[in-house]
Amino acid sequence: MRIVRSVTVVAALAGLALVAGCSGHGGNRSSAGTDSAPRKVTGATAPATGTARPGDAPPVDARTTPKSTFALDVDTASYSYARRQLTAGSLPDPSTVRPEEFVNAFRQDYAQPAGSGFAVTEDGATLPDSGTRVMRVGLQTRSEDAGTRRDVALTFAIDTSGSMDYDGKLGLVKDALHTLVRQLRPSDRVAIVAYADEPRVLRELTAVSDRDALDDAIDELSASGSTDLGSGVETAYRVARDGYRKGATNRVILLSDGLANQGDTDSKTILDKVSDQAGRGITLLCVGVGGDYGDALMEQLADHGHGMAVYVGDRAEARRTFTTELTANLSVRARAAKAQVEFDPKQVRSYRLIGFDDRRLAADDFRNDSVDGGWVGPGHSVTALYEVTLAPKATGRVATARVRWQDPESDGAKEASRTVSVSDLDGALADATPRLRADRAVAEFAEWLRGDRYASDVRPESLASTVDAAADATEGPQLHELAKLIRTAANLKD
Repeated sequence: MRIVRSVTVVAALAGLALVAGCSGHGGNRSSAGTDSAPRKVTGATAPATGTARPGDAPPVDARTTPKSTFALDVDTASYSYARRQLTAGSLPDPSTVRPEEFVNAFRQDYAQPAGSGFAVTEDGATLPDSGTRVMRVGLQTRSEDAGTRRDVALTFAIDTSGSMDYDGKLGLVKDALHTLVRQLRPSDRVAIVAYADEPRVLRELTAVSDRDALDDAIDELSASGSTDLGSGVETAYRVARDGYRKGATNRVILLSDGLANQGDTDSKTILDKVSDQAGRGITLLCVGVGGDYGDALMEQLADHGHGMAVYVGDRAEARRTFTTELTANLSVRARAAKAQVEFDPKQVRSYRLIGFDDRRLAADDFRNDSVDGGWVGPGHSVTALYEVTLAPKATGRVATARVRWQDPESDGAKEASRTVSVSDLDGALADATPRLRADRAVAEFAEWLRGDRYASDVRPESLASTVDAAADATEGPQLHELAKLIRTAANLKD
Protein backbone atom coordinates (compact mmCIF):
# COMPACT_ATOMS: atom_id res chain seq x y z
CA MET A 1 0.00 0.00 0.00
CA ARG A 2 1.34 3.44 -0.92
CA ILE A 3 2.06 5.91 1.89
CA VAL A 4 -0.35 8.87 1.93
CA ARG A 5 1.61 12.01 1.03
CA SER A 6 1.40 15.35 2.81
CA VAL A 7 -1.46 17.56 1.63
CA THR A 8 0.50 20.59 2.80
CA VAL A 9 3.28 19.90 0.35
CA VAL A 10 0.94 19.71 -2.61
CA ALA A 11 0.58 23.46 -2.41
CA ALA A 12 3.81 23.91 -4.31
CA LEU A 13 3.03 21.66 -7.24
CA ALA A 14 -0.69 22.34 -7.34
CA GLY A 15 0.30 25.97 -7.57
CA LEU A 16 2.57 25.17 -10.47
CA ALA A 17 -0.37 23.88 -12.40
CA LEU A 18 -2.41 26.90 -11.39
CA VAL A 19 0.03 29.57 -12.45
CA ALA A 20 1.85 28.02 -15.37
CA GLY A 21 0.09 30.07 -18.02
CA CYS A 22 1.21 33.43 -16.78
CA SER A 23 3.45 36.31 -17.65
CA GLY A 24 6.72 36.68 -19.44
CA HIS A 25 7.78 38.27 -22.67
CA GLY A 26 5.65 36.34 -25.10
CA GLY A 27 4.21 38.24 -28.02
CA ASN A 28 2.38 35.25 -29.42
CA ARG A 29 -0.01 34.61 -32.22
CA SER A 30 -2.28 31.64 -31.71
CA SER A 31 -5.16 29.75 -33.19
CA ALA A 32 -8.28 29.89 -31.05
CA GLY A 33 -7.76 28.27 -27.68
CA THR A 34 -4.27 26.87 -28.35
CA ASP A 35 -0.67 27.89 -27.85
CA SER A 36 1.40 28.54 -30.94
CA ALA A 37 4.41 30.40 -32.25
CA PRO A 38 5.07 34.08 -31.67
CA ARG A 39 5.49 36.37 -34.64
CA LYS A 40 8.83 37.48 -33.26
CA VAL A 41 10.65 37.24 -29.97
CA THR A 42 12.62 40.36 -29.19
CA GLY A 43 12.65 40.65 -25.41
CA ALA A 44 11.96 43.75 -23.36
CA THR A 45 14.94 45.75 -22.29
CA ALA A 46 15.35 48.77 -20.10
CA PRO A 47 16.11 51.99 -21.93
CA ALA A 48 19.57 53.44 -21.67
CA THR A 49 19.70 55.96 -18.85
CA GLY A 50 23.42 56.63 -18.47
CA THR A 51 23.37 55.21 -14.94
CA ALA A 52 24.77 51.92 -13.75
CA ARG A 53 21.80 51.02 -11.58
CA PRO A 54 18.13 51.09 -12.67
CA GLY A 55 17.06 52.41 -9.26
CA ASP A 56 19.29 55.44 -9.69
CA ALA A 57 17.82 56.49 -13.04
CA PRO A 58 16.52 60.09 -12.99
CA PRO A 59 12.83 60.94 -13.49
CA VAL A 60 11.71 61.15 -17.10
CA ASP A 61 10.88 64.57 -18.56
CA ALA A 62 7.27 64.31 -19.74
CA ARG A 63 7.81 67.13 -22.25
CA THR A 64 10.34 65.10 -24.24
CA THR A 65 9.19 61.55 -23.41
CA PRO A 66 5.47 61.56 -22.59
CA LYS A 67 4.92 57.80 -23.03
CA SER A 68 5.98 55.10 -20.56
CA THR A 69 5.69 51.60 -22.08
CA PHE A 70 6.41 48.18 -20.57
CA ALA A 71 5.56 44.50 -20.89
CA LEU A 72 3.35 43.14 -18.14
CA ASP A 73 4.87 40.92 -15.47
CA VAL A 74 3.21 38.80 -12.77
CA ASP A 75 6.36 37.16 -11.36
CA THR A 76 6.62 36.99 -7.57
CA ALA A 77 9.93 35.12 -7.09
CA SER A 78 11.88 38.21 -6.02
CA TYR A 79 9.71 38.81 -2.96
CA SER A 80 9.48 35.15 -1.97
CA TYR A 81 13.25 34.76 -2.16
CA ALA A 82 13.86 37.94 -0.16
CA ARG A 83 11.37 36.68 2.45
CA ARG A 84 13.31 33.45 2.79
CA GLN A 85 16.63 35.27 3.12
CA LEU A 86 15.35 37.68 5.75
CA THR A 87 13.68 34.91 7.71
CA ALA A 88 17.01 33.09 7.72
CA GLY A 89 18.75 36.19 9.07
CA SER A 90 20.44 37.67 6.02
CA LEU A 91 19.77 40.52 3.64
CA PRO A 92 18.99 39.60 0.01
CA ASP A 93 21.48 40.47 -2.68
CA PRO A 94 20.31 43.84 -4.11
CA SER A 95 20.50 42.40 -7.63
CA THR A 96 17.68 39.96 -6.79
CA VAL A 97 15.26 42.68 -5.59
CA ARG A 98 12.65 43.76 -8.16
CA PRO A 99 10.03 46.19 -6.81
CA GLU A 100 7.23 45.15 -9.17
CA GLU A 101 7.55 41.53 -8.02
CA PHE A 102 7.34 42.63 -4.39
CA VAL A 103 4.06 44.42 -5.16
CA ASN A 104 2.78 41.49 -7.26
CA ALA A 105 3.12 39.23 -4.24
CA PHE A 106 0.28 40.98 -2.39
CA ARG A 107 -3.43 40.73 -3.04
CA GLN A 108 -5.22 43.67 -4.63
CA ASP A 109 -8.89 44.66 -4.66
CA TYR A 110 -9.23 45.70 -8.29
CA ALA A 111 -12.51 45.21 -10.13
CA GLN A 112 -12.58 42.33 -12.60
CA PRO A 113 -13.60 42.67 -16.25
CA ALA A 114 -16.67 40.93 -17.60
CA GLY A 115 -14.72 38.90 -20.15
CA SER A 116 -11.18 38.14 -21.21
CA GLY A 117 -8.55 40.83 -21.07
CA PHE A 118 -8.23 43.51 -18.41
CA ALA A 119 -10.08 45.96 -16.25
CA VAL A 120 -8.06 49.15 -15.68
CA THR A 121 -8.13 50.91 -12.31
CA GLU A 122 -6.41 54.16 -11.36
CA ASP A 123 -5.91 56.12 -8.16
CA GLY A 124 -3.25 58.08 -6.36
CA ALA A 125 -2.35 60.49 -3.60
CA THR A 126 -0.04 63.35 -2.65
CA LEU A 127 3.11 62.35 -0.78
CA PRO A 128 3.75 64.20 2.48
CA ASP A 129 6.30 67.03 2.62
CA SER A 130 7.05 66.98 -1.10
CA GLY A 131 4.02 67.69 -3.27
CA THR A 132 5.02 64.73 -5.45
CA ARG A 133 2.13 62.46 -6.37
CA VAL A 134 2.07 58.68 -6.31
CA MET A 135 -0.06 57.31 -9.15
CA ARG A 136 -1.22 53.70 -9.24
CA VAL A 137 -2.42 51.89 -12.36
CA GLY A 138 -3.99 48.51 -11.66
CA LEU A 139 -4.66 45.90 -14.33
CA GLN A 140 -6.85 42.90 -13.45
CA THR A 141 -7.98 39.79 -15.33
CA ARG A 142 -11.13 37.82 -14.57
CA SER A 143 -10.81 34.73 -12.40
CA GLU A 144 -11.96 31.34 -13.68
CA ASP A 145 -13.52 28.17 -12.37
CA ALA A 146 -10.81 25.50 -12.48
CA GLY A 147 -13.42 22.95 -13.54
CA THR A 148 -13.85 24.62 -16.93
CA ARG A 149 -10.20 24.61 -17.94
CA ARG A 150 -8.72 22.81 -20.93
CA ASP A 151 -6.82 19.54 -20.50
CA VAL A 152 -3.14 19.95 -19.69
CA ALA A 153 0.08 18.27 -20.77
CA LEU A 154 2.70 19.00 -18.09
CA THR A 155 6.34 17.98 -18.51
CA PHE A 156 8.27 18.30 -15.26
CA ALA A 157 12.02 18.94 -15.53
CA ILE A 158 13.33 18.12 -12.07
CA ASP A 159 16.79 18.99 -10.81
CA THR A 160 18.13 15.85 -9.09
CA SER A 161 21.72 17.04 -8.62
CA GLY A 162 23.41 16.55 -5.27
CA SER A 163 22.42 20.01 -4.03
CA MET A 164 18.74 18.99 -4.16
CA ASP A 165 19.42 16.50 -1.37
CA TYR A 166 19.90 19.33 1.13
CA ASP A 167 17.03 20.81 3.19
CA GLY A 168 14.66 18.09 1.98
CA LYS A 169 14.14 19.88 -1.34
CA LEU A 170 13.78 16.77 -3.47
CA GLY A 171 11.58 15.09 -0.87
CA LEU A 172 9.18 18.04 -1.00
CA VAL A 173 9.08 17.84 -4.78
CA LYS A 174 8.37 14.09 -4.77
CA ASP A 175 5.57 14.34 -2.22
CA ALA A 176 4.01 17.21 -4.14
CA LEU A 177 4.15 15.34 -7.44
CA HIS A 178 2.53 12.25 -5.93
CA THR A 179 -0.35 14.32 -4.61
CA LEU A 180 -0.65 16.41 -7.75
CA VAL A 181 -1.33 13.42 -10.00
CA ARG A 182 -4.30 12.64 -7.73
CA GLN A 183 -5.74 16.10 -8.24
CA LEU A 184 -5.46 16.29 -12.02
CA ARG A 185 -8.09 14.93 -14.37
CA PRO A 186 -7.73 11.40 -15.75
CA SER A 187 -7.49 12.95 -19.24
CA ASP A 188 -4.57 15.23 -18.29
CA ARG A 189 -1.04 14.05 -19.03
CA VAL A 190 2.19 14.26 -17.06
CA ALA A 191 5.80 13.51 -18.00
CA ILE A 192 8.78 13.22 -15.64
CA VAL A 193 12.30 14.21 -16.71
CA ALA A 194 15.16 14.14 -14.18
CA TYR A 195 18.50 15.79 -14.80
CA ALA A 196 21.82 15.86 -12.97
CA ASP A 197 25.03 14.83 -14.77
CA GLU A 198 22.76 13.96 -17.68
CA PRO A 199 19.01 13.97 -18.35
CA ARG A 200 16.84 10.89 -17.87
CA VAL A 201 13.29 10.50 -19.15
CA LEU A 202 11.55 8.61 -16.36
CA ARG A 203 8.16 8.84 -18.02
CA GLU A 204 6.98 10.21 -21.34
CA LEU A 205 3.67 12.09 -21.32
CA THR A 206 1.29 9.67 -19.63
CA ALA A 207 -2.45 9.93 -18.94
CA VAL A 208 -3.11 10.68 -15.29
CA SER A 209 -5.52 7.74 -15.29
CA ASP A 210 -2.35 5.58 -15.19
CA ARG A 211 -1.35 6.90 -11.76
CA ASP A 212 0.65 3.82 -10.76
CA ALA A 213 3.08 4.35 -13.65
CA LEU A 214 3.51 8.00 -12.73
CA ASP A 215 3.98 7.15 -9.04
CA ASP A 216 6.69 4.67 -9.96
CA ALA A 217 8.52 7.30 -12.03
CA ILE A 218 8.32 9.82 -9.18
CA ASP A 219 9.67 7.24 -6.73
CA GLU A 220 12.75 6.83 -8.96
CA LEU A 221 13.86 10.41 -8.28
CA SER A 222 17.06 10.55 -6.23
CA ALA A 223 19.70 13.24 -5.80
CA SER A 224 23.37 12.98 -6.80
CA GLY A 225 25.91 14.46 -9.20
CA SER A 226 26.28 17.81 -10.94
CA THR A 227 23.71 20.04 -12.68
CA ASP A 228 23.42 19.93 -16.47
CA LEU A 229 20.49 22.34 -16.54
CA GLY A 230 20.78 23.05 -20.25
CA SER A 231 20.43 19.39 -21.27
CA GLY A 232 17.66 18.89 -18.73
CA VAL A 233 15.59 21.75 -20.14
CA GLU A 234 16.29 20.69 -23.74
CA THR A 235 15.22 17.10 -23.03
CA ALA A 236 12.05 18.24 -21.26
CA TYR A 237 11.07 20.34 -24.26
CA ARG A 238 11.72 17.37 -26.56
CA VAL A 239 9.38 15.24 -24.45
CA ALA A 240 6.76 17.99 -24.42
CA ARG A 241 7.06 18.49 -28.16
CA ASP A 242 6.78 14.77 -28.92
CA GLY A 243 3.61 14.57 -26.85
CA TYR A 244 2.19 17.95 -27.86
CA ARG A 245 -1.60 18.04 -27.59
CA LYS A 246 -3.39 20.45 -29.89
CA GLY A 247 -6.18 22.23 -28.06
CA ALA A 248 -4.63 21.51 -24.67
CA THR A 249 -2.33 23.58 -22.49
CA ASN A 250 1.26 22.41 -23.01
CA ARG A 251 3.82 23.40 -20.37
CA VAL A 252 7.32 22.58 -19.21
CA ILE A 253 7.70 23.09 -15.45
CA LEU A 254 11.29 23.49 -14.26
CA LEU A 255 12.01 22.82 -10.58
CA SER A 256 15.55 23.85 -9.71
CA ASP A 257 17.86 26.04 -7.66
CA GLY A 258 18.90 27.59 -10.99
CA LEU A 259 22.58 26.72 -10.69
CA ALA A 260 24.13 25.18 -13.82
CA ASN A 261 27.61 23.73 -13.39
CA GLN A 262 27.91 21.14 -16.16
CA GLY A 263 27.28 20.95 -19.89
CA ASP A 264 25.88 24.20 -21.29
CA THR A 265 26.47 26.65 -18.46
CA ASP A 266 26.36 29.74 -20.69
CA SER A 267 23.06 31.44 -19.97
CA LYS A 268 22.66 32.80 -23.51
CA THR A 269 22.87 29.32 -25.02
CA ILE A 270 20.24 27.99 -22.62
CA LEU A 271 18.01 31.03 -23.14
CA ASP A 272 18.20 30.69 -26.93
CA LYS A 273 17.02 27.09 -26.67
CA VAL A 274 14.10 28.09 -24.46
CA SER A 275 13.09 30.95 -26.78
CA ASP A 276 13.04 28.59 -29.74
CA GLN A 277 10.82 26.08 -27.95
CA ALA A 278 8.47 28.76 -26.65
CA GLY A 279 8.02 29.79 -30.26
CA ARG A 280 6.59 26.32 -30.89
CA GLY A 281 3.77 26.79 -28.41
CA ILE A 282 5.21 25.21 -25.25
CA THR A 283 5.52 27.65 -22.38
CA LEU A 284 7.64 27.48 -19.25
CA LEU A 285 7.12 27.85 -15.52
CA CYS A 286 10.24 28.19 -13.36
CA VAL A 287 9.96 27.19 -9.72
CA GLY A 288 12.95 28.14 -7.60
CA VAL A 289 14.00 26.32 -4.44
CA GLY A 290 16.96 26.48 -2.08
CA GLY A 291 18.97 29.10 -0.24
CA ASP A 292 21.73 29.09 -2.85
CA TYR A 293 19.53 30.17 -5.74
CA GLY A 294 20.31 31.29 -9.30
CA ASP A 295 17.72 34.08 -9.40
CA ALA A 296 18.91 35.83 -12.55
CA LEU A 297 18.94 32.70 -14.71
CA MET A 298 15.53 31.48 -13.51
CA GLU A 299 13.93 34.88 -14.18
CA GLN A 300 15.46 35.08 -17.65
CA LEU A 301 14.40 31.51 -18.46
CA ALA A 302 10.81 32.36 -17.54
CA ASP A 303 10.90 35.52 -19.64
CA HIS A 304 12.27 33.77 -22.70
CA GLY A 305 9.92 30.83 -22.23
CA HIS A 306 6.72 32.91 -22.15
CA GLY A 307 6.28 31.86 -18.55
CA MET A 308 6.49 32.87 -14.94
CA ALA A 309 9.08 32.63 -12.17
CA VAL A 310 8.02 31.78 -8.63
CA TYR A 311 10.05 30.80 -5.58
CA VAL A 312 9.07 28.43 -2.78
CA GLY A 313 10.97 29.09 0.43
CA ASP A 314 9.20 26.70 2.78
CA ARG A 315 6.07 24.58 3.08
CA ALA A 316 4.03 27.21 4.92
CA GLU A 317 4.75 29.75 2.21
CA ALA A 318 3.91 27.23 -0.48
CA ARG A 319 0.52 26.55 1.11
CA ARG A 320 -0.27 30.25 1.44
CA THR A 321 1.00 31.20 -1.99
CA PHE A 322 -0.41 28.39 -4.07
CA THR A 323 -3.63 27.41 -2.31
CA THR A 324 -4.87 30.77 -0.98
CA GLU A 325 -3.54 33.63 -3.06
CA LEU A 326 -3.19 32.34 -6.59
CA THR A 327 -6.50 31.71 -8.31
CA ALA A 328 -5.16 31.56 -11.84
CA ASN A 329 -5.20 28.24 -13.63
CA LEU A 330 -3.57 26.85 -16.69
CA SER A 331 -5.56 28.82 -19.24
CA VAL A 332 -4.51 32.26 -20.48
CA ARG A 333 -6.55 35.44 -20.36
CA ALA A 334 -4.19 37.62 -22.37
CA ARG A 335 -1.14 37.11 -24.58
CA ALA A 336 1.51 39.66 -25.53
CA ALA A 337 0.14 42.06 -22.93
CA LYS A 338 1.73 45.51 -22.73
CA ALA A 339 0.91 48.72 -20.90
CA GLN A 340 1.45 52.30 -21.93
CA VAL A 341 0.88 55.37 -19.78
CA GLU A 342 0.81 58.59 -21.80
CA PHE A 343 1.32 61.70 -19.71
CA ASP A 344 0.04 65.13 -20.69
CA PRO A 345 3.20 67.28 -20.90
CA LYS A 346 1.15 70.42 -20.24
CA GLN A 347 0.15 69.06 -16.84
CA VAL A 348 3.12 66.84 -15.92
CA ARG A 349 6.75 67.91 -15.58
CA SER A 350 8.27 64.49 -14.88
CA TYR A 351 7.46 60.94 -13.82
CA ARG A 352 9.29 57.88 -12.52
CA LEU A 353 8.10 54.30 -12.97
CA ILE A 354 9.05 52.16 -9.97
CA GLY A 355 10.44 48.81 -11.07
CA PHE A 356 9.83 47.01 -14.39
CA ASP A 357 13.48 47.75 -15.17
CA ASP A 358 13.91 44.82 -17.56
CA ARG A 359 10.38 45.05 -18.98
CA ARG A 360 10.51 48.49 -20.52
CA LEU A 361 9.78 48.98 -24.20
CA ALA A 362 10.01 51.72 -26.79
CA ALA A 363 6.83 53.75 -27.23
CA ASP A 364 6.34 52.44 -30.78
CA ASP A 365 6.42 48.85 -29.50
CA PHE A 366 3.05 49.22 -27.77
CA ARG A 367 1.02 48.57 -30.93
CA ASN A 368 3.69 46.52 -32.67
CA ASP A 369 2.32 43.01 -32.16
CA SER A 370 5.59 41.42 -33.21
CA VAL A 371 7.19 42.71 -30.02
CA ASP A 372 6.94 40.59 -26.90
CA GLY A 373 4.58 41.22 -24.02
CA GLY A 374 3.44 39.27 -20.99
CA TRP A 375 1.22 36.20 -20.78
CA VAL A 376 -1.33 36.70 -18.03
CA GLY A 377 -3.67 34.08 -16.61
CA PRO A 378 -7.06 34.34 -14.91
CA GLY A 379 -7.37 36.26 -11.67
CA HIS A 380 -4.01 38.01 -11.91
CA SER A 381 -3.32 41.65 -11.18
CA VAL A 382 -0.46 43.86 -12.30
CA THR A 383 0.29 47.11 -10.47
CA ALA A 384 2.37 49.98 -11.83
CA LEU A 385 3.38 52.73 -9.42
CA TYR A 386 4.61 56.11 -10.63
CA GLU A 387 5.97 59.14 -8.84
CA VAL A 388 4.62 62.17 -10.71
CA THR A 389 5.62 65.83 -10.49
CA LEU A 390 2.86 68.09 -11.79
CA ALA A 391 3.27 71.42 -13.53
CA PRO A 392 2.25 74.54 -11.57
CA LYS A 393 -1.53 75.01 -11.61
CA ALA A 394 -2.04 71.63 -13.31
CA THR A 395 -5.66 70.76 -13.94
CA GLY A 396 -7.72 68.19 -15.81
CA ARG A 397 -6.19 65.09 -17.40
CA VAL A 398 -2.82 63.96 -16.12
CA ALA A 399 -2.43 60.76 -18.14
CA THR A 400 -4.15 58.01 -20.06
CA ALA A 401 -3.31 54.44 -19.06
CA ARG A 402 -3.73 51.81 -21.76
CA VAL A 403 -3.25 48.06 -21.89
CA ARG A 404 -3.05 46.07 -25.13
CA TRP A 405 -3.15 42.30 -25.50
CA GLN A 406 -3.97 39.51 -27.91
CA ASP A 407 -7.19 37.68 -27.12
CA PRO A 408 -6.42 33.95 -26.68
CA GLU A 409 -9.67 32.89 -28.35
CA SER A 410 -10.07 35.26 -31.30
CA ASP A 411 -6.34 36.07 -31.69
CA GLY A 412 -7.33 39.69 -32.25
CA ALA A 413 -5.57 42.60 -30.59
CA LYS A 414 -7.64 44.43 -27.98
CA GLU A 415 -7.16 47.47 -25.79
CA ALA A 416 -8.61 48.98 -22.64
CA SER A 417 -7.86 52.40 -21.17
CA ARG A 418 -8.52 54.73 -18.28
CA THR A 419 -7.96 58.45 -17.80
CA VAL A 420 -6.18 59.82 -14.73
CA SER A 421 -7.04 63.34 -13.58
CA VAL A 422 -5.37 65.76 -11.19
CA SER A 423 -8.27 65.25 -8.80
CA ASP A 424 -7.41 61.52 -8.63
CA LEU A 425 -4.02 62.41 -7.15
CA ASP A 426 -4.94 65.30 -4.86
CA GLY A 427 -5.82 63.46 -1.65
CA ALA A 428 -3.29 62.95 1.13
CA LEU A 429 -1.54 59.57 1.21
CA ALA A 430 -2.67 59.13 4.81
CA ASP A 431 -6.29 59.24 3.57
CA ALA A 432 -5.75 56.89 0.61
CA THR A 433 -7.10 53.35 0.48
CA PRO A 434 -5.23 50.80 2.63
CA ARG A 435 -4.14 48.86 -0.47
CA LEU A 436 -2.60 51.94 -2.09
CA ARG A 437 -0.77 52.82 1.11
CA ALA A 438 0.47 49.23 1.38
CA ASP A 439 1.60 49.10 -2.27
CA ARG A 440 3.55 52.32 -1.84
CA ALA A 441 5.24 50.96 1.30
CA VAL A 442 6.05 47.62 -0.35
CA ALA A 443 7.69 49.36 -3.30
CA GLU A 444 9.65 51.68 -1.00
CA PHE A 445 10.86 48.69 1.00
CA ALA A 446 12.13 47.02 -2.18
CA GLU A 447 13.93 50.17 -3.29
CA TRP A 448 15.45 50.58 0.19
CA LEU A 449 16.64 46.95 0.20
CA ARG A 450 18.52 47.41 -3.06
CA GLY A 451 19.94 50.79 -2.06
CA ASP A 452 18.20 53.00 -4.62
CA ARG A 453 18.99 56.68 -4.28
CA TYR A 454 15.29 57.51 -4.09
CA ALA A 455 14.99 55.42 -0.94
CA SER A 456 17.85 57.13 0.91
CA ASP A 457 15.46 58.87 3.32
CA VAL A 458 13.20 55.85 3.91
CA ARG A 459 12.60 55.09 7.58
CA PRO A 460 11.94 51.36 7.97
CA GLU A 461 9.99 51.69 11.22
CA SER A 462 7.63 54.17 9.55
CA LEU A 463 7.18 51.75 6.63
CA ALA A 464 6.49 48.89 9.01
CA SER A 465 3.87 50.94 10.87
CA THR A 466 2.19 51.86 7.57
CA VAL A 467 2.07 48.21 6.56
CA ASP A 468 0.70 47.16 9.96
CA ALA A 469 -2.07 49.74 9.69
CA ALA A 470 -2.94 48.55 6.18
CA ALA A 471 -2.97 44.97 7.44
CA ASP A 472 -5.41 45.89 10.21
CA ALA A 473 -7.69 47.63 7.71
CA THR A 474 -7.64 44.79 5.17
CA GLU A 475 -7.36 41.83 7.57
CA GLY A 476 -4.18 40.89 5.74
CA PRO A 477 -1.90 38.55 7.74
CA GLN A 478 0.63 38.59 4.91
CA LEU A 479 1.05 42.33 5.42
CA HIS A 480 1.66 41.85 9.14
CA GLU A 481 4.37 39.38 8.21
CA LEU A 482 5.87 41.96 5.83
CA ALA A 483 6.00 44.51 8.66
CA LYS A 484 8.05 42.03 10.71
CA LEU A 485 10.37 41.46 7.73
CA ILE A 486 10.91 45.22 7.36
CA ARG A 487 11.94 45.44 11.01
CA THR A 488 14.20 42.41 10.58
CA ALA A 489 15.87 44.02 7.56
CA ALA A 490 16.40 47.26 9.51
CA ASN A 491 18.11 45.37 12.32
CA LEU A 492 20.31 43.49 9.86
CA LYS A 493 21.35 46.72 8.13
CA ASP A 494 22.16 48.32 11.47
